[in-house]
Amino acid sequence: MLQVNFIAQHREKVIRGLKKRGFPRPEEAIEELLAADARRKELQTTVEQLQARSNSLAKQIGQLYKEGKGERAAEIKEETSTLKQQIKKLSGEWEEAKEKVRQLLYEIPNIPHESVPGGNDESDNEEVFRHGDIPVLPAGSLPHWELAEKYGIIDFQTGVKLTGAGFPLYRGKGAALQRALINFFLNENIRAGYEEVQPPLLVNEESGYGTGQLPDKEGQMYHIEKDNLYLIPTAEVPVTNMYRNTLLKETDFPVMNTGYTPCFRREAGSYGSHVRGLNRLHQFDKVEIVRIEHPGRSYQALDEMVEHVKSLLTALQLPFRIVRLCGGDLGFTSALTYDFEVWSAGQERWLEVSSVSNFESFQANRLKLRFKDSNGKSILAHTLNGSALALPRIVAAILENNQGPGGITIPRVLVPYTGFDKIN
Repeated sequence: MLQVNFIAQHREKVIRGLKKRGFPRPEEAIEELLAADARRKELQTTVEQLQARSNSLAKQIGQLYKEGKGERAAEIKEETSTLKQQIKKLSGEWEEAKEKVRQLLYEIPNIPHESVPGGNDESDNEEVFRHGDIPVLPAGSLPHWELAEKYGIIDFQTGVKLTGAGFPLYRGKGAALQRALINFFLNENIRAGYEEVQPPLLVNEESGYGTGQLPDKEGQMYHIEKDNLYLIPTAEVPVTNMYRNTLLKETDFPVMNTGYTPCFRREAGSYGSHVRGLNRLHQFDKVEIVRIEHPGRSYQALDEMVEHVKSLLTALQLPFRIVRLCGGDLGFTSALTYDFEVWSAGQERWLEVSSVSNFESFQANRLKLRFKDSNGKSILAHTLNGSALALPRIVAAILENNQGPGGITIPRVLVPYTGFDKIN
């Protein structure tokens, strides 16, 4: 979340950034926040002054008794009792004021980086890179959900029987392809300097708030009410929260982690042909990369992450493009996001397979993730993350783009992992 002092000092900049996002009534939101913070400060000052007065009087009481001034000591004792009641009442109001400021801050999204284009939705995103030729398939080519049925590699119907729509069952070479992609992505990430971790798939409420999924995406997360735990929507949540309430040293940077996890998303309200097959699922596999960086080089780190994801898609021989998200399509916590989209030849459209984002200090402020600089000053770190990569649409593109009369050709780089070069 943003810091109150930053908002107060850069009020107009914050309002412009919120307007670029399409945030409703930003002026009113900022005024409400600053007024609440002013009230918090006023109560804090009053409580501290009353406490100081009470402490001073308490010291006098003993001395007065020693001097035989019992009557005056009793008067002061009565005054301290009244002060304590006032302090208790105002302290409660102070806590309420602090909580109100905190809740208002939770509702304000990050400020977009200056390079973020204006716009309302994905149609206003800016294409910044394209790689590979768009394949032209022969007549009779199939979308991936029909290919999956034809070759018996993904069983959508049994998945519905076991759980419901959006929970596919992978079989045979389909399961092997999933495992191959996971291992390939992890190995390439490790080779690039990321340390592999295997995090829990359930997180507590504090972790959800730490990375910004709560309260913003509460309705999209599966919640286990009895234990107040959440199934993770992405490995970003547990991996980034590894560093919650952490004070790093400047020499610790860069902190780089990668992890494979299943991901769980309710995706409420998602209907239509664009969600068929693997296009949008409630459970899917993803390999994530997370970086904790010095603020002075976080955008260089973002560029490095973009180049790394490029190398993965290039190795898979998939045509892809990169788009810079506009303000209206930017995630709640992100300052700048690049989406990677692969071409789906069977559906003749682009499918998002990765988002690579710099959150600047927005998550770090929630996480209380800081480092000490060379002068001993405590400073908020910057956090970044990206999919490297999300599997479902990668699988869809591999199946559709590589289909032919003899079956589906496996990308060369995956053959050592699959042990076969065709699905037929």
